[in-house]
Amino acid sequence: MIKKQLLLAALALGITHAQESKKENWIQLFNGKDLTDWTPKFKGSDLGVNYKDTFKVQDGLLTIDYSKWEKFSGEFGHLYYKTPYSHYKIRSTYRFIGKQVAGGPGWANRNNGFMLHCQDPKTIKKDQDFPNSIEVQLLGGLGKGDRGTLNICTPGTHLHWKGKLTKGHVINTGGPTTHGDEWVTVEIEVHGDKFKHIAKGQVVCEYDKTQLNDGTPLTKGWISIQAETAPIQFKSIELLPLSK
Repeated sequence: MIKKQLLLAALALGITHAQESKKENWIQLFNGKDLTDWTPKFKGSDLGVNYKDTFKVQDGLLTIDYSKWEKFSGEFGHLYYKTPYSHYKIRSTYRFIGKQVAGGPGWANRNNGFMLHCQDPKTIKKDQDFPNSIEVQLLGGLGKGDRGTLNICTPGTHLHWKGKLTKGHVINTGGPTTHGDEWVTVEIEVHGDKFKHIAKGQVVCEYDKTQLNDGTPLTKGWISIQAETAPIQFKSIELLPLSK
């Protein structure tokens, strides 16, 4: 009788959690079929040009594919979602696959990212490497040693780290390292100029007062996915708008 009661209680709890999840209106940014609502921009190309068919959908997965590249010559790429946001959670499951394209810099091996609070893609210069943004790095292990995911990069931006303004370009956050092609789920929670990184269900870091290099507060912007010479796949990319 007791076991039956425990089973019923567990089932009831599971149903409650499912109902709560349904109340959260997550938006699927990637439809699993094509690149609808996303626009590519590569250095040296006009906005909207998908250079060498790098961004594509393969087997239902959003894929950054370098199979048509012979050599990388600085053509960093970004794929922009159609809508800017300020307060939200973004959650994604990704994995690195294959080898880095020839000519890619060593630091970019198994290294891509979510560029958050990006400048309007229409304002990106043709020869610009990266948008002004807060980059949340997606990093893969190199087979040995630590190389934790969810580090921070600051192209054209600064932020407050551990209570103080930092102008460092790369901030190591101590996230978990994943070697091989294992799927990894990460989440970033954004409240205007406040950020929280979560990997594998654990909080990796928090920081605030994101700003442009001239001190202008950076509280909103576009979301883009980086193509930084490393093949990668995304199983899902979803967003939950939050109230201010």
